[in-house]
Amino acid sequence: MKVPRVESKLRIFSFKIQFGSQVTEFKKSLNTVNSACEEVRNSVKLKEIMKKILVLGNTLNQGTARGSAVGFRLDSLLKLTDTRATNNKMTLMHYLCKVLAEKSPRLLDFHVDLVSLESSTKIQLKSLTEEMQAIIKGLEKVKQELAASVNDGPVSDIFHKTLKGFIDVAESEVESLTNLYSLVGRNADALALYFGEDPARCPFEQVTVTLLNFVRLFRKAHEENCKLAELEKKKAEKEAEMKKAKGKTKRGAKDS
Repeated sequence: MKVPRVESKLRIFSFKIQFGSQVTEFKKSLNTVNSACEEVRNSVKLKEIMKKILVLGNTLNQGTARGSAVGFRLDSLLKLTDTRATNNKMTLMHYLCKVLAEKSPRLLDFHVDLVSLESSTKIQLKSLTEEMQAIIKGLEKVKQELAASVNDGPVSDIFHKTLKGFIDVAESEVESLTNLYSLVGRNADALALYFGEDPARCPFEQVTVTLLNFVRLFRKAHEENCKLAELEKKKAEKEAEMKKAKGKTKRGAKDS
C-alpha cells in the first residue's frame, strides 16, 4: 500500500522479466529474414535456372512480340505448370526439369542453397514492425518510471537501483536490435528489386511464398520425371526380354 504507482512498477517488472526471451525470439526472426534474402540473392544455381526459364520462354514465343523478352515477372514461375504438351501430361515445368537433368544436372538441387526460405515465409514484416515498436515503447516506459521513482523516497530505492542496471543493458541491446531491424528492412526491399519487382507491389512475403511454391513445384515435377523414366526403363527392359525369349522360341521351333 505504501509503494507509489505499484501497478506501473509491476508492469515494468513484467517487461523486464520477458525482455531477454522477447529479444532473443525477435533477433531469430530478423536473422531468418536476413538469411533468406542473402541466400536467394547469392544463389548462383537459382540465377542459372532463371536464365534457362527466360531462354525457354523466348524459344516458345519465337516469332511473336514476346519472343525477345529480357526478363519475366516473378509470378510467372508458378505458371510453368499451366502450360501443357499436346498429350496433356508434361507441363513446361516437367520439360524444364528434363532439360536441366540432361544438360545441367548440377542445378537440380538449387533448393539446398535456400535453407532459410521456408521458415522466412512464416514471418510477416508488419509483425516485426509492431514487435520493434513494442520493445522501444516498453523501454521508454521503463525510463519514465525510473525517473518518477526518484521522488518516491526509500520505499523505491531497491526498485530504482535494479531498474537502472537493467536499463544500461537494455538500451545497448535495443540499439543493436534497431540497427539489425533497419538492415533487414533494406534487404527485404532489395530482394524484390533483385527480381525487378516493386517492393510496394511485390513485398517480401509475396516474393518468398512465390519462390517456395516454385521450389516445391520444381521438385515435384523432377520427381515425377524420374518415376516416369524409371517406368519407361523397366518397360523397355521387359520388352527386350520378351523379344529375346520370342527369338529363342522361334529358333527352337526351327531347330526341331
